[in-house]
Amino acid sequence: MKYSAAKTPVKDMRIWISRILRSGVIVSSILIFLGGMLFFVQHPHEILSFKTFSGQPERLRNMETIFREALQLRSRSVIQAGILVLLATPLIRVFFSFIEFITHKDGIFAVITAIVLMVLAYSMMAGSL
Repeated sequence: MKYSAAKTPVKDMRIWISRILRSGVIVSSILIFLGGMLFFVQHPHEILSFKTFSGQPERLRNMETIFREALQLRSRSVIQAGILVLLATPLIRVFFSFIEFITHKDGIFAVITAIVLMVLAYSMMAGSL
């Protein structure tokens, strides 16, 4: 199979990876901004205090609940969904890099990327346990 110098499979994969990163950041930014605007609309008289840190309610630590409530346009859940999208973006990037190294039969980098992928996946799952 012949490819022109300008459009090789490697370049195509890098373009896809850059699009994934850009899209993840844009979608995340939109969700967080929308959630912030919804928060001001839904809680117009709430006074925010930054003197002490108070974490999110327990229900907002479960991904299923976050996305279900985000679809109901609950402001804090929409913000949390945006943060989850932002956190998942590098994981997806590493996954596509792994696929790229497998397709090009680059064993060493495929193994290294697989290890990084497992560490990232484990750290995300262990944090939710």
